[in-house]
Amino acid sequence: MEFNQSLYKKLAVKAGILVAVVLCNPACKQDLLDTAPYGSISSANMWNTDNLTDLGVAGVYNAMRLGIQNGGASDRELYQMDGLGFTSLARGGNDMTNGTSTTSSGRFSNTWKELYEGIHRANDAIANITTKSPSAPEKKARLIAECKFLRAYFYLRLNQLYKGVPVYLEPLQVTEMNRARETEAKVWEVIVKDLTDAISEPNLPAKYAAKTANYGRVTQGAAYALRGKAYLYMKKYAEAAADFAKVKDAGYKLFPNYKTLFKEANEQSDEMIFSLQHTGVDTYGSTTQWYCGTRSSFGSCWNNYYVSPGVVDLFENADGSPFNWDDVIPGYNSMPVNKREVYFFRNGLTAAEISTGTSKGLDMSQYLPNGNEERIAKAFANRDPRLGASVIAPYATYLGRPQNGADQVYVNRWPSRNEAPPVLDLFTDSRNQLFYLHRKFVYEGSAELLNRQFGPIDFPLIRYADVLLMWAEALNEQNKTQEAVALVNEVRGRAGIGLLNTSASTMVKDQADLRTRIRNERRVEFINEGINYFDELRWGTLKEKVFATGNGVNQIWGGVTVPYTWKDNITTWPIPQVEIEMNPKLTQNPGW
Repeated sequence: MEFNQSLYKKLAVKAGILVAVVLCNPACKQDLLDTAPYGSISSANMWNTDNLTDLGVAGVYNAMRLGIQNGGASDRELYQMDGLGFTSLARGGNDMTNGTSTTSSGRFSNTWKELYEGIHRANDAIANITTKSPSAPEKKARLIAECKFLRAYFYLRLNQLYKGVPVYLEPLQVTEMNRARETEAKVWEVIVKDLTDAISEPNLPAKYAAKTANYGRVTQGAAYALRGKAYLYMKKYAEAAADFAKVKDAGYKLFPNYKTLFKEANEQSDEMIFSLQHTGVDTYGSTTQWYCGTRSSFGSCWNNYYVSPGVVDLFENADGSPFNWDDVIPGYNSMPVNKREVYFFRNGLTAAEISTGTSKGLDMSQYLPNGNEERIAKAFANRDPRLGASVIAPYATYLGRPQNGADQVYVNRWPSRNEAPPVLDLFTDSRNQLFYLHRKFVYEGSAELLNRQFGPIDFPLIRYADVLLMWAEALNEQNKTQEAVALVNEVRGRAGIGLLNTSASTMVKDQADLRTRIRNERRVEFINEGINYFDELRWGTLKEKVFATGNGVNQIWGGVTVPYTWKDNITTWPIPQVEIEMNPKLTQNPGW
C-alpha cells in the first residue's frame, strides 16, 4: 500500500502512555509462572528510578491488552464477547453458544490467566512504589491510586464471569497463590474498597483535558463510574446513583454527534471516561477493522462478527414508535422464515438467479424486478439514526477500499455479484449468505489506518452514555421513574430519536416498562462495545434474549446458519480445570 507519512507521524506521537507501554519492562511478565527477570533488570530493583516507576505502571495498563491477537480473533476482546450476547453474532458460532464448552476450554483458562496477570502486575506496582520508588510523594500517591483502580477493574471482570474468585492483594510467589475462592459478595467488597481508595486520593484528578500529557490515565471520574457499576451488581442502587452523579460533576458529558463519536478525531471527547488506548503503528492498535470489516474494507478483512437481526429490529422508528416489519411488508411476521428472502433481492435479477430463488421454494411472484431494493430499503429508512451509524443494512453504502487509485463506495446488495467498478457490490468473507454488518469501529476508506491489523481509534471501556443509562437503571430500581426517564431522554435526544413520554408510543407505563426500555436502550446504544454480554448476564436475561426459539447465527430475514444450544451452566463460567489441578482449594461452579 501507499505509505501515508502524515498519518504515520500523527499516530506515532499519539497518547504518551503508549510510549511507555511499548517499552514494557521486566515487571511486565507475560506469564505468572515466569519468575526469571527479563534482561538485566531484576524485579527487585526495577522500581528504583522515576523512569522505571513510570514503565512499571505502564506495564499494569498494558495488561488490559492481553488477549488481543492479530493472527485470528481470540474471542476475548470485549467487543468480540458481544458474540456471546444478544447484539452480535460470531460467524461460525462458538463453544458457549453451541453447547460444547468444557472446563478445559481455552476461553476460560486464558481469560483467568490474563486477568490475574493484570492483578499480579498491579500488586507488584502498589507494593514497590510504596517502598522503593524515589518518585515524588504526590506522584507515587497518584500512581498507586491508578493501580488500585486497575486491580479493581481486573477483579470486576473476573467476578462478572466466575462469580467468586481467590483474592490476592500483595505480591506473592507462584507457590503461594493457592487460596480458596472468596464469595462473589466478598469480591465486590474488595473492588469497592480499591475504588474508594482511588476516589479518596487527592492527587488523582477528577478528569484530564483532551490532548494533555496524562490523558488516558485513570481519573476519579472513571473510579466513580466503575464503583457505580459494582454497586449495581450489589443491588445498592442509591449508592450507585450517587456515584454516577459524581461522574457528571467531574465534567463528563455526551458528545453531540453519535455517528462521529467513534472516529479518531473525537476519541478524547468529554464523553470518553476511560478507554483502551490504541495507536495504529505496529501491534498497539485496535482489531475491530480486521475482524468486523469486510473484503471491501481497506486491507480486505474477515468479518468474523455480524450484527444480530434481533437488535436491528429493536431500533425504533424515528418518532420513538416500535418498528414492525408488517408495516413495510404486510404479513412478513407470520411468513415462514425461509420464504422471506424474496424481499431482499436486488433489482434486475438474472434468469438464473430467479431460477435459483424458485428452487429454494421462494414465491418469486412477490419479487419486484424494478423496485425490490426500494421496497426493502424502506425498512431501514426513518429509523433511530443509531441504526445507520452502527450497522450496514441491505442496500446501504459503505466507503471502502481503493480501486483504480481511489477509495470506492460499495453497496450491500443481495446477491453480491461483482466488487469491481462500476458495480461495486460490497463483498464479505461469507457472501453466499446475507448478514447485517458492523459499521461502528469499522474504518472507512484508506486514510484512517495504515494496516488492517491495527487501527488507531481508542476503544471506550466506560463512556458517559453508559453512565447515564446505568444511573437511570439505579434510579428506576428505587422507583424514581421520572428522574430515570430524564436521563434516558438525554441519550435518546443526542441520538435524534423520539423522547420518552412525548407521544402515545413513548409513554412509560410503570417501573417494569421503563426497566425494559432502559435495557433495550442499552442494547441499541452499545453495539460492538463489549457491554451487552455482561448486561445480559447481570440481568439474568441471557436465555430469553439470546437463546430464544429460532435464534442462532441468523441471516437478515431470520434464516439460521448456525443454531444455538442452551445449557443451564453457561451463565456462570467454570473455574478452569488447569487452575483446579494446580490449586486443589478451588471449588468448581455448579453444573460444570
